Amino acid sequence: MGRLMLVDGHSLAYRAFYALPAENFSTSTGQTTNAVYGFTSMLINVLRDEQPTHLAVAFDLGRQTFRTEEYAEYKANRATTPTEFSGQVPLIREVLDAMGVPQVTAEGYEADDVICTLTRRAREAGHDVLVVTGDRDSFQLVDDHVTVLYPVRGVSELSRMDPAAVEARYGVPPGLYPDLAALVGEDSDNLPGVPGVGPKTAAKWLLAHGGLAGVIGAAGDIKGKAGENLRTHLHDVERNRRLNRLVGDLDLPLGPADLERRPWDRDAIHTVFDGLEFRVLRERLFATFDNDEPEATGGFAVEVRRLDDAAARAWWDALPTSARLGAEVVLDDTADTGTGPGDGVVEAVALAASPAAGESVSEVVTVPPGTLLDLARGGGPGLVLHDAKPQLHLLAGRPPSSSTASLPEGLVVSDTALAAYLCRPDQRSYDLADLSVRHLGRTLVEGEEVEGGAPVEDQLGLDLDGGSGGGDDPSALLEAARQVRAVRAGIRAAAVAELDAVLRAELEEREGSALLRDLELPLLRVLARMEDAGIAVDVEQLQQLREHYDVRVSEAARLAWAEVGEEINLGSPKQLQRVLFEQLAMPKTKRTKTGYTTDAEALQDLYERTEHPFLLHLLEHRDAIRLRQTVEGLLATVGPDRRIRTTFQQTIAATGRLSSTDPNLQNIPIRTEEGRRIRAAFVVGRDSAGDMGCLMSADYSQVEMRIMAHLSGDAGLIEAFRSGEDLHRFVGSRVFEVEPAAVTPEMRAKVKAMSYGLAYGLSAFGLSRQLRTPVEESRALMDEYFERFGGVRDYLRGVVDQARRDGWTATILGRRRYLPDLTSDNRQRREAAERMALNAPIQGSAADLVKVAMLGVQAGLDAAGARSRMLLQVHDELVLEVAPDELDDVRELVVREMAGAADLAVPLDVSVGVGRSWFDAAH
Repeated sequence: MGRLMLVDGHSLAYRAFYALPAENFSTSTGQTTNAVYGFTSMLINVLRDEQPTHLAVAFDLGRQTFRTEEYAEYKANRATTPTEFSGQVPLIREVLDAMGVPQVTAEGYEADDVICTLTRRAREAGHDVLVVTGDRDSFQLVDDHVTVLYPVRGVSELSRMDPAAVEARYGVPPGLYPDLAALVGEDSDNLPGVPGVGPKTAAKWLLAHGGLAGVIGAAGDIKGKAGENLRTHLHDVERNRRLNRLVGDLDLPLGPADLERRPWDRDAIHTVFDGLEFRVLRERLFATFDNDEPEATGGFAVEVRRLDDAAARAWWDALPTSARLGAEVVLDDTADTGTGPGDGVVEAVALAASPAAGESVSEVVTVPPGTLLDLARGGGPGLVLHDAKPQLHLLAGRPPSSSTASLPEGLVVSDTALAAYLCRPDQRSYDLADLSVRHLGRTLVEGEEVEGGAPVEDQLGLDLDGGSGGGDDPSALLEAARQVRAVRAGIRAAAVAELDAVLRAELEEREGSALLRDLELPLLRVLARMEDAGIAVDVEQLQQLREHYDVRVSEAARLAWAEVGEEINLGSPKQLQRVLFEQLAMPKTKRTKTGYTTDAEALQDLYERTEHPFLLHLLEHRDAIRLRQTVEGLLATVGPDRRIRTTFQQTIAATGRLSSTDPNLQNIPIRTEEGRRIRAAFVVGRDSAGDMGCLMSADYSQVEMRIMAHLSGDAGLIEAFRSGEDLHRFVGSRVFEVEPAAVTPEMRAKVKAMSYGLAYGLSAFGLSRQLRTPVEESRALMDEYFERFGGVRDYLRGVVDQARRDGWTATILGRRRYLPDLTSDNRQRREAAERMALNAPIQGSAADLVKVAMLGVQAGLDAAGARSRMLLQVHDELVLEVAPDELDDVRELVVREMAGAADLAVPLDVSVGVGRSWFDAAH
């Protein structure tokens, strides 16, 4: 006998929507996701707790049903669907499709009619049934084999409504519940009951007369005002009962036998959850339901041999030079290590080739790291790593005494994380286990078990707790642990070897092989060297800044409190709501489940509308806290040599932009005074040869607008850059039809905001908000702009149309971004994809140019044997540490390589500054 779970999709989606504040759940594209998140989270929990064997979700098709045909006022009291909810039901259905969950609907009927029909058929087939719904009409289905799980708090807490629970709550058995509802009425369905008759009276009548038919038959004998009201409203009661009776004989496309739990599509899960940005929820899903995944060909089986120096050389020499070996560093996890780049004791490197045709077991060898590096210096096979940069740091050793620059050229011929990123840049995860299932249909189980379900320890005949694997001999236990580490690393190496071949083919099909080979892989080594170097900081200056921000936080709080006469918690939305909207009676902001929003955008808007001093001090308080946290984060990452080493990420931004983490140096404000104070703490340092001379900062001027001019071919925009005139003054003179000298700062600011905004899909409404001008004025400004720069207009229209036909956009170098939502029926998702289609070629081309420049600068420094070195890449800026006698040569090199990174229709202008600190080098 099976256990069928039936979920009322619309009912639970609405409850999820109102349980979670919309303002806290949205994607980077602006798609609200609170209903999707809450529904999916609820489904994961209930599947985990109830373990059904069969599953389906029923949905309404619309408000027009046989019930509205009989009674036009049925559910007519329900409010218009909130804008933030619109479009989320299709997203929920996408999640269900990816999870392999059948969805059932019936034209002219509601979801609970579908559930009633499936429940009856399931009971006939001998199944128990669980109904998950927020609709009380479903209580009429409850019996000894049918239980309703009814939400009592959002969708996180469900009450089990079995026969005893229904009777305890309503005083009647489940079969009489619809009779009781007919008498009492149902507000949510706009079904009025008998005035003055509540559940207790209704239950008393029903039990006394054996049900609603008996009550109606005895209506003339029921005394008092209640009896009189019953007789007056008998028509309503009879109608209510017809409408709340669930239909159990629908002709449905699926029956209980079709609803058996099926494996999900892990690839589809990644695609959908990536789009929704549900990384944590996805991890919860995978952690909870590993057994639901398709088995495909099982896991990876490996045979691991440990080779000493001589044996490793013989094995290496026997390999063809064209071979590509999956590789994984084997760390001694018993060693005491730090947390920075290169921290960790490498005991071996696992090397694996793909299994030969017809074989299922990969041969893996482990060799000493020093031996591997010696062999690689002599040529031979290249290594394929997954997320190579951290492993290169480990092989090179800890900076500053060691550097990845010492590693052999050509050591790494591919990185499967980078290859997967170029194939699908919008993924949120490039974890090896996920990629193995997605691309190979193979389960990577490296921690507990391998193919066949046998634990690694059992495979090796080991007992790490002191059994048959060597008793209590410490050396035997250490050797056993070492073998386990080797097997686990060998499994990853085998997966990388197989994944490499598949990703190479896919990347070739997507015309991205050259990007990996000529740009991303060489850049990986450059970034590793930058991470080795780090950047020096004035620790005392950072400590003083932290104290300065502490004072600012305290002073801003004191002034804010003085404005309202009490010391409230300035970080508490509830207390802020009381002060802002009750005590100060300010205009209401956007309404949320927990009250009116007090997020940063809303507070800034309120301040601009009211100029109230409390808001001024509140915003200052928040800004000071943010800056203090930035400085604290920097201080926490200072190394023993007083240098900070950030980690550069190549696979985070879908456009190709580099990211900086631990600490994030890209979130230091550039144009504010406080940001400049922080940058002043980054200073010139020293290397192994002594003090360096200065820091150099070099960045592109208006690079995105120059790329816009190149891609659009607009003659006016190209003329602006070639003339050397100030771009925004030139554009302003054309738009406002005045001489360049007559362009006011206000005019210039407007065209600057519009010029950059157009590349990001800015609408007239968005421009009006940005400029604080009426929408019609902003629309007129855009019309004037496009009249003068028609090439830009035509390009912006054409790039979206072309992307919709192709399914992707491309940068100047051919970096693709795939945008399936360009053809979505969901307007919000489609418009977000259109904005991405506008932005990706421009921002992505800018990212590619910076990367090309970095490769050129590094090659020039190496060719000259220079001490000077690149330290940071932030936005469009490069920061270098320059040796005392190399300034002129390095300046010339940097300008040449950055300006020559691409051959555009307009020149690439590079600005360079030097100084003791990053701030001093500003220009």
